[in-house]
Amino acid sequence: MIEVKNSVITRDVINNAYTYEEYREMIDKLLEEGKTTGENHSDAMIHYTKMNVHRMNRIDKRTGLSEEVIEKLETVDRQMIWLVLTEAWCGDAAQSVPVINKMAEASENIHLRLILRDENLEIMDQFLFRGKSRSVPKLIMLDAETLEVLADWGARPAEAQELVDTMTGSENMAKQEVAEHLHKWYADDNAQQIQKEIAALI
Repeated sequence: MIEVKNSVITRDVINNAYTYEEYREMIDKLLEEGKTTGENHSDAMIHYTKMNVHRMNRIDKRTGLSEEVIEKLETVDRQMIWLVLTEAWCGDAAQSVPVINKMAEASENIHLRLILRDENLEIMDQFLFRGKSRSVPKLIMLDAETLEVLADWGARPAEAQELVDTMTGSENMAKQEVAEHLHKWYADDNAQQIQKEIAALI
């Protein structure tokens, strides 16, 4: 069990959260209105969101789970809720959330729900990256009956984080260039590391 002080993950939070299908439909509807999630609807944020829809579509259609991970998911013998903090404009979320969805679908005992970070900062602030960053996506594994926090993961696989740490340590590396290298890493990895890391937490 992971101790969370003054937990604000309530039954209402879970009941009002999105399913994966609802999350995708919500993003599509916002884009039709020239918006994305959150308050920043700039051209850049809309552009990121459109790119992320393409990424999620590709992963939905082409990415499969490894046999080892499927076998591990089939052994889950307790009802779990996987609660994910996310945002439509986040590139890491676009790379990871569809994979998390596939993993949840592989087990009849895992129920995926998604909430937006900026609408749930009280929850986000209990799961800060390195104790200071509101990085998403953040997966929180909960016991479905008690809402006890069992484990958490995010915001990106360890190898990807190491790559980002190395690149951002370089004075000459622009943010856009870091993002390009990061998304190339995701493409080359083909969702293998995220599967392994999350499966290891079960």
